[in-house]
Amino acid sequence: MGFWDKLKAGLTKTRDSFANVFKASEIDEDFYDQLEETLIMSDMGFETTEAVINDVKEKVKKLHIKDANQCRELIINNLRDQMNVEDNAYDFEEKKSVILVIGVNGVGKTTSIGKLAYQYRKRGKKVLIAAADTFRAAAIDQLKTWADRAEVDIIAQGEGSDPSAVVFDAVSAARARKTDILLIDTAGRLHNKKNLMDELGKMRRIISKEYPDANVETLIVLDGSTGQNALQQAREFGNVTEINGIILTKLDGTAKGGVAIAIESELSVPVKYIGVGESLDDLQRFDPNAYITALFADFTLDSDMDKLINADIEQMPKDDDLFDID
Repeated sequence: MGFWDKLKAGLTKTRDSFANVFKASEIDEDFYDQLEETLIMSDMGFETTEAVINDVKEKVKKLHIKDANQCRELIINNLRDQMNVEDNAYDFEEKKSVILVIGVNGVGKTTSIGKLAYQYRKRGKKVLIAAADTFRAAAIDQLKTWADRAEVDIIAQGEGSDPSAVVFDAVSAARARKTDILLIDTAGRLHNKKNLMDELGKMRRIISKEYPDANVETLIVLDGSTGQNALQQAREFGNVTEINGIILTKLDGTAKGGVAIAIESELSVPVKYIGVGESLDDLQRFDPNAYITALFADFTLDSDMDKLINADIEQMPKDDDLFDID
């Protein structure tokens, strides 16, 4: 399966739930109740759901809409307006950049770093990885494996070493080797926010002092299958450090697709990449239009709206050959 097929398959349950709502024969309170329940169950969150419902009710009344299926178009347009990715969202990819990758253990942080490194290298960038999560030996070993798969160099020390020392070595190496992008893996724990804040703060000071001409980007990795837990993790990390973007992983499983919308709506932090599997190509830039299409289109081409959004899909770039990774 290609990237798009995996995403579409992963969001099937959410999409089917929405399709059932819009089969209603009329727009009444039962319809709105079912719509509200479906939005919440998709992990869109209470605040986002309330805003969407209020917007739909206002426009239904103003436009004298009678057909429940037309409400789908109202919701699609509402969410597209909320999820616009700014034109400069990926400018850091074309600059000399240091990317701090944060997130709790188990969300796909290490694999995401490997996939980003692979994609940047494939585009002609000189890439370096730093294993600054020294809390677990397994984290270092896993990152070395992904560095080998991505065919990029890695800076690492032993388990229990000072993460800031790793960052210092990595920054020095990146500067000396004229690296385009340095990806830094950080410790995936939240049990002590002060230690985490101090650790990230120290890393930033080292980067600022030793590599002042580098752009610094902080990306948090979230597991899309955990729904509102992912949103809470983003809030917690946001309390201790600035976050520039989100990598949303595991959307090929049982993901409740509304979480991406809730994150952008409630935190005002853009989703920049989404992941759907374990292959090196299974991480791509986030396309809000394609994502919302995967949530709401029924793919039967029985309306002008379906034809329009499926036409958008056909224009998406095709995947390269995938690499199967155990």
